[in-house]
Amino acid sequence: MAMRPVTIIGIVVSMLGGVSLGVAAFWSAIYYGGEARHERLLVSAAREIQGSYIAKVDPDDLVDNAIRGMVEGLDGHSAFLDDDALIVLEEATSGRFGGIGVDVAMVDGHVTVISPMAGGPAERVGIAAGDRVVEVDHEPLAGRTLSEAVNVLRGEPGTPVHLRIRRHSITEPLDFDITRESIASVVAHMLAPGVGYVRIYQFDRPTRSDLEAAVEDLQRQASLSGLILDLRGNPGGLLEVAVEVADAFLTEGVIVTIDGRREAQRSFHAADDDIVAGVPIAVLIDGLSASASEVVAGALQDRERAVVIGSRSFGKGSVQSVIRLGSGALKLTTARYITPSGHTIQDGGVTPDVRVLPETSESRQAFDQRLFDTALAELRKTGAG
Repeated sequence: MAMRPVTIIGIVVSMLGGVSLGVAAFWSAIYYGGEARHERLLVSAAREIQGSYIAKVDPDDLVDNAIRGMVEGLDGHSAFLDDDALIVLEEATSGRFGGIGVDVAMVDGHVTVISPMAGGPAERVGIAAGDRVVEVDHEPLAGRTLSEAVNVLRGEPGTPVHLRIRRHSITEPLDFDITRESIASVVAHMLAPGVGYVRIYQFDRPTRSDLEAAVEDLQRQASLSGLILDLRGNPGGLLEVAVEVADAFLTEGVIVTIDGRREAQRSFHAADDDIVAGVPIAVLIDGLSASASEVVAGALQDRERAVVIGSRSFGKGSVQSVIRLGSGALKLTTARYITPSGHTIQDGGVTPDVRVLPETSESRQAFDQRLFDTALAELRKTGAG
């Protein structure tokens, strides 16, 4: 099964002019600026299509498709973003959007719920992990990309949305009416006496401030002796926010190093401001903890600040830059990241210190409880709880 998180790890925006390049300027830049034969061949193909194809081709579509074709041959994280896809990306990282509270991925060609957010709109109506979303507002999702599916699931808080679901154990489809809500990226509560629980669903711009507010609320409830940081199912987000979150629990040293083709290696260092004053931390990860999640888990593990529990993470150790092209943009892999110990996350992921896997017949609730019990036991070894 191929699961690919939708959110990118980092955004670096470059402007290539403030207006559209224009078709003629685009092809001229390639033709006159390039010396290679394949660049001249590309220009010739474009001219032949415009002059000989049986139907008239919109020049802007021709340019978009040419760029899209170039990018499709790269890694799975690079893409050409049209206007709509760029808006979705910007909303996803702003932290200010309405949704139904689900993490989704493309599994065997189907938009599949990986996990509903605890207490969120989707969970409250009964949507479960593994459900396949086949229709949104009576429009089939077949043939749509994951970003297109996410776009129709989102909307203004307070607006209704109708979902048709296929569930593995049930023959007939299930229909749900949900009202979209503002979705927080951080939730927290006390899990046990003295032990706080914080879950981060994605790393967007408000995440660090939301994390600080959540920890302050926990500290008002009780004196913290331990903290569980749950990054399971977290597909990533903004690199700078991942650095901020890791920095919240570290007082010194390297958090992550970025190694790119154009830029020299650049390391991010922690400041002296541990928001939980050194209390023991357990970090929970799984196979869907990706990119920014792996930056945080890898940093806290390598700095010996936390014990990491669960299963090996996804293994997305690359940084995508968003380079604006007219009204669209290129999302291009431009760098990789390295943990403080020198480990490259790409493909290998973060290996947990304590491996805990779900059993075949185990329910999600039973597995969660076993995972929490393991985390509490590990924290108690350090005097927490």
